[in-house]
Amino acid sequence: MVTVAQNIVDTLAANGVERVYGIPGDSLNGFTDALRTSDIEWVHVRHEEAAAFAASGEAATTGRLAVCAGSCGPGNLHLINGLFDANRSRVPVLAIAAHIPSDEIGSNYFQETHPQELFRECSVYVEHVATPAQMPRVLRIAMQTAIEKRGVAVVVLPGDVALADAVDETVTTITPSRPRVIPSQSELGRAAELLDGAKKITILAGAGVEGAHDEVVALADRLAAPVVHALRGKERIEYDNPFDVGMTGLLGFASGYRAMEQADAILMLGTDFPYRQFFPEKAVKIQVDVRGENLGRRTPLDLGLVGDVGETATALLSLLKHRRSRSHLDGSVDHYRKTRKRLDELATPAGKGKPIHPQYVARLVDELAADDAVFIPDVGSPVVWAARYLTMNGRRRLIGSFSHGSMANAVSQAIGVQAAHRDRQVIALAGDGGLAMLLGELLTLDQNAPLPVKIVVFNNSSLNFVELEMKAAGFVNYGTELKNPDLSAVARAIGLHAVRVAESDELEPALRDAFAHPGPALIEVLTDRQELSMPPSISAAQMKGFTLYALRTVLSGRGDEIVDLAKTNLRQIL
Repeated sequence: MVTVAQNIVDTLAANGVERVYGIPGDSLNGFTDALRTSDIEWVHVRHEEAAAFAASGEAATTGRLAVCAGSCGPGNLHLINGLFDANRSRVPVLAIAAHIPSDEIGSNYFQETHPQELFRECSVYVEHVATPAQMPRVLRIAMQTAIEKRGVAVVVLPGDVALADAVDETVTTITPSRPRVIPSQSELGRAAELLDGAKKITILAGAGVEGAHDEVVALADRLAAPVVHALRGKERIEYDNPFDVGMTGLLGFASGYRAMEQADAILMLGTDFPYRQFFPEKAVKIQVDVRGENLGRRTPLDLGLVGDVGETATALLSLLKHRRSRSHLDGSVDHYRKTRKRLDELATPAGKGKPIHPQYVARLVDELAADDAVFIPDVGSPVVWAARYLTMNGRRRLIGSFSHGSMANAVSQAIGVQAAHRDRQVIALAGDGGLAMLLGELLTLDQNAPLPVKIVVFNNSSLNFVELEMKAAGFVNYGTELKNPDLSAVARAIGLHAVRVAESDELEPALRDAFAHPGPALIEVLTDRQELSMPPSISAAQMKGFTLYALRTVLSGRGDEIVDLAKTNLRQIL
């Protein structure tokens, strides 16, 4: 007789699931035993948070359903942070959350929680399976919802129900839909009217321009509009785009900020860009998004359109007049060239005996990486350097915890990406804080069939981005210093190829060797703690805060930090 757990595994296999990430536990025994005799790989991680991040990474790069699992109580609770990331990144993930024995629910039993309530905020579907009769229908609904809504579905499954005989052995396959979503003709006409009436238009492109690169570039040409991209739009629209002028926002470029500020109309395409202060107040604003609930969420709109970006851009092209003046576009592109030159001038080797500039690390990684590499930066300063120095080409991928903003995502997501793409180069750009937070996942790289992830560690012995936020707010750095071991020695003890780089002239050969190594490799780079990642625009409040930080730091007897800070960043000013 087929058990409920066996039916789940059969259904996952029929839907193309090739692996499940997790840690075994007694409440999961029925499920893991069914996996044991299947063709689905069990990827044994060291922390369930990493399992959810790995599933998120796999789903982000394959577009297909990825699966993770956690045992009852603490086991599945550990999944939550990675599931939040997957849900906010809009990737299809199914989580099997094992539960305590059915007849003990509600008795404050050992490890009892209420998973339905706990997972509700980080999912598009969550349901508790109380009897075998509910399956496989609940699983079918969960998979369908995760795929169609592009989010997390959680099936809460008591261990005794998983081991029970299946009432229904049906195995269903889910076929993703491919709908055409386009605004009405009257809405398109109104959009064309607003755009034709504007003199200086700027496009802000986000992750929703996926698959619509050529249509957006053609629209930018017709509108004579520079294209500013949000971080999640970088991999989708930056390449082969003569109208790209970089990013805006806290991680962005001066050129992207300027193109937004000088526009009298902003056309937002597939973006949920969160920073309200970077939207110009007086410009006409038009937003296109396939999810209507996103319209006007960040800034008041003159027109909101529900539609696929590619379909909407194509429809608009036939309604727009040819624009004559390209002065806004030409000025924005010229400003971008100058901004790009200044950024590139910062990505240079440091002098002998001096900490390595993180910009130089990112530049070399970009130059040496494969043409189809997948880059995964940790949240914090590695995201800044990735945003500014990694070059996209239509084949490379750049993923991360860009919406949820969690530390420790890089190596964990890399596990899932590499497991799904064994022959593809996967590069995790880890902060020392992020790496240490889930340090055990270095063991995962060799626990299963070795995953040849390349990890570049920016070791500045601090929570560096937090320090920058403290400076901008006027606080003396406190609680941000990290007392790190030799991280390369730790990695070597685990069995990884690992080196520690303290001099700029040692970096390129170390990266080349690591990238050529057939197994997992770690390159620990000692970078300059005092390097500032300057935002594209500095507000009066930030200037006041930084002055207050400097004064407080001197008065607290740490004036040497101000001197080091000035020496390090003088080259960004002169």
